[in-house]
Amino acid sequence: MNILEIQNLNVTFDTEDGQLRALRDVSFNVPEHRIVGIVGESGCGKSTLINSILGLLADNGQVEKGKILFEGQNLTELNSSQLRELRGVRISTVFQDPMGALNPVISVGTQMLHIQYRSSLSKSEKLDNAAEMLRRVRIPDRESALTRYPHEFSGGMKQRIAIAMAMMMEPALLIADEPTTALDATLEVATIELLQDLQQQIGCSVLFISHHLGVIAELCDDVVVMYAGEVVERGTTRQIFYRPMHPYTERLLQCDPAGQSERTRHLPTIPGEIPDLRLRTPGCIFAARCHCREDICDSTPPEVEIEGQSARCHRLVA
Repeated sequence: MNILEIQNLNVTFDTEDGQLRALRDVSFNVPEHRIVGIVGESGCGKSTLINSILGLLADNGQVEKGKILFEGQNLTELNSSQLRELRGVRISTVFQDPMGALNPVISVGTQMLHIQYRSSLSKSEKLDNAAEMLRRVRIPDRESALTRYPHEFSGGMKQRIAIAMAMMMEPALLIADEPTTALDATLEVATIELLQDLQQQIGCSVLFISHHLGVIAELCDDVVVMYAGEVVERGTTRQIFYRPMHPYTERLLQCDPAGQSERTRHLPTIPGEIPDLRLRTPGCIFAARCHCREDICDSTPPEVEIEGQSARCHRLVA
């Protein structure tokens, strides 16, 4: 069973220079009890995807067509009040910057009480729940921690507190928006292990957004590769990392610093830039930067599926 199903999602933004197509025919699933990673360069549409799911698109943005099915319910048909009932209870989010997610002038304990405002428990029981959640994210001296303010904690501890708040109501889906980007390597590993443990304890599904391929490989069960607002490849983590089918996925893996076998002053890059999404041209969206480009790439590529792994590329059609 799938917790989340994205079906042919198209999102556009009205700009002074014309309509910008931020997402085009995006489709993938997040199954129960699995961690799905979304990977791609900056500007590929990851943040727009998150905001579309949460119903937090900017005023000039709209879902042009497609469905976002969460537990069988189409989120694009819900009003703001109905979405608020889901956010924080059934769908929670951990953001990249914990200081942007935590209120600097309210104590951690008070913020964790506010999260439980829908609960009928007493204040003391809610505080007990908050202390227990801090224990689960490995915050020491948790009773004292509840009385302290965000600026009194280190960056790694603030991120763990943000994770605790997101998991407070034991959601069915956790959206993690690059939660390890601002952390050093040691804390990054600890945060990955923490997310894995909490996901198994609570039994939720996780949509994990990152540009860090090492984190994706360590944490995720499945991977969705996005480029310029489109899904170019989907598959299990093992399939994507050991048998990439799309040229963009191949180049991403080649650019990963962890994959370099020799010391070098010049890391590999993908030539060119992400295209202007206000000027969408026919054919493969990656064609202008692709090292395998042929004349046929000027036409729309088919989606080819092999053993559960799929990609949009003319090379796959024999």
